Amino acid sequence: MKKLLSVAAVVAMFSWMAWAADAPKELNDAAQVLQNMTSSNKIPSHVLDQARCIAVIPKLTKAGFVVGGKHGDGAVSCRTATGWSAPAFITMTGGSLGLQAGAEHQSIILLMNARGEQELKNGHWNLGAGASAAGPTGGAGASENTGWKAPVLSYSSSKGVFAGADVGGSKIGADEDLIHTLYGQNATFQMVLNGQENAPTSAHQFLSALGQAAGTQSAAAH
Repeated sequence: MKKLLSVAAVVAMFSWMAWAADAPKELNDAAQVLQNMTSSNKIPSHVLDQARCIAVIPKLTKAGFVVGGKHGDGAVSCRTATGWSAPAFITMTGGSLGLQAGAEHQSIILLMNARGEQELKNGHWNLGAGASAAGPTGGAGASENTGWKAPVLSYSSSKGVFAGADVGGSKIGADEDLIHTLYGQNATFQMVLNGQENAPTSAHQFLSALGQAAGTQSAAAH
């Protein structure tokens, strides 16, 4: 029995170490994707400036050509009175994307308005009809008159091809295991996004990328 308990303890320790190692890599990958997808101004600056929360899925993996599934892990941060919150961790699953059929991997950025922020903080969100829309694209001269009616605007990049993406039918959930590993067992998804947890050193690159892309000031609710 003692031997079994020792083996279980070792397995638990290595599992914890694996989760702990996942966090910095996920954040660095998310920072790189954010920099790549926003540095060219293909996501209009006024849309980024209005976003209340920004989620990045560095690698959304598809199974199947037209009909299949997808899964990806990522990081999300929301604006607070003092700047961007420490990042929380999410998973994204659902049916296959209609955009870029045949692509095995895609990077996704989700921009959320005030309604999207409220839904996100529930921790479990099914992006049903009307919940998401492909985000407008264009350079610095893109029109600022584009209405933002859906809670989420989404963007995708795969093999150098960039476009607004339709992620309707996807499900977003909080990765509680990774959140507890990084912030402690008492931390919750909502606490992190509300700015109640301090950002770890491993999050600095991601938060810096957010600040460069969308500024550090709080966006007006809309």
